[in-house]
Amino acid sequence: MTPATPGHAAITPIESAAIAARAASRVLATLDTSTKNALLTDLAASIAVATPALLVANASDMHAARTAGLADAKIRRLALTEASLAHLAEGLRQVASLPDPIGQVTRDDVVPSGLRVRRVRAPLGVVAMIYEARPGVTADAFALCFKSGNACILRGGKEAAASNAVLAALIHAALARHGLPEAAITVVADPSREVLRTLLGLDAHIDLVIPRGGTDLIAFVREHATIPTIQHYQGICHVYLDAAADLDMAERICVTAKTSAPAACNAAECLLVHRAIAPTLVPRLAALFAAAGVEVRADADAHALSPTTRPAAPEDFGREFLDLVVALRVVDDLDAAVAHIRRHGSDHTEAIVTDDPAAAARFTREVQSSCVLVNASTRFNDGFQLGLGAEIGISTSRLHAYGPMGLEELTTQRWIVEGTGQTR
Repeated sequence: MTPATPGHAAITPIESAAIAARAASRVLATLDTSTKNALLTDLAASIAVATPALLVANASDMHAARTAGLADAKIRRLALTEASLAHLAEGLRQVASLPDPIGQVTRDDVVPSGLRVRRVRAPLGVVAMIYEARPGVTADAFALCFKSGNACILRGGKEAAASNAVLAALIHAALARHGLPEAAITVVADPSREVLRTLLGLDAHIDLVIPRGGTDLIAFVREHATIPTIQHYQGICHVYLDAAADLDMAERICVTAKTSAPAACNAAECLLVHRAIAPTLVPRLAALFAAAGVEVRADADAHALSPTTRPAAPEDFGREFLDLVVALRVVDDLDAAVAHIRRHGSDHTEAIVTDDPAAAARFTREVQSSCVLVNASTRFNDGFQLGLGAEIGISTSRLHAYGPMGLEELTTQRWIVEGTGQTR
């Protein structure tokens, strides 16, 4: 801690880091696109070379997490593999290939006074992100913040401490090779709530906070932050299987939306089956889920159609399981499906499976979640899959961004006005 001067409180290490990040952000805001892309491409190559070291660090994290009794869902999120690291490196290259948003002109008009008025994209400044057992977020968040001209302060969970430390070292080494300030990224190693509380009060130096984690973390950030906050909240995602659904398609979408990554926020947590197709589809889904090791918690109508399912409790609807568990309900029609989603959803992701264009149009119009899909899995609500290169999170807040947050969502817009001597 920096010693206090008379009349001034001592500066904490986290505040010193935020001050350095603010200074770094001013440098990043002026970088040309080629410099940013070169660093990201270099970093992608570094991750490929450092894969063995990253796997060793992650194995240490995984061992500590299992010893501490961490929930299986979090352990799955914590794991790194050769495939996931290759995907991480590809995400960095994809971010490098995307258009640079900084300086993009979104309006260019001449107003009656003769002034030329332009609106251009600009960085937010310093972005703080708080997340739990997801080491890949460290690289994704840095890449998106860096390309959009922002410095970042990342506070990952203690579960991923070793993995995050190696990633941070790789990023700092890349910054040093390119002559850029290392304070472009700060990875906060101290996991204490006291440090987090201090961080959340640094509104003089930090422009945005993005919490990404469980309900307890979100509630803590909401209570203590004096900085504007965008929430990456629960992913209570629904798939509605309409009367006009292709049943084979419905099966593929539902099973993979649950099993491909059950701990992901975009995994399907509840299936709503139209009553007209329920007698055929519910038993087929129940059998497929049983074969995949998924526990189905069904309402009374669905359970009657497939007694091998487990009867659902009221709290199973509107719940993020993050595991091989899915809720199942029979609904009378599209109106009932929409009403269920409005009551139990989290504004994250919903999908409809139907061959009826009118039903699809109504669903996408009446369900206002951050991403609504037609005849596709909820798992596609993902920055990489939607062409953003990566994402810093999926916002369930409607201000200032909604859905996957890529480069554009990490910018603001400002005005540049050119005149010829006008006065008012």
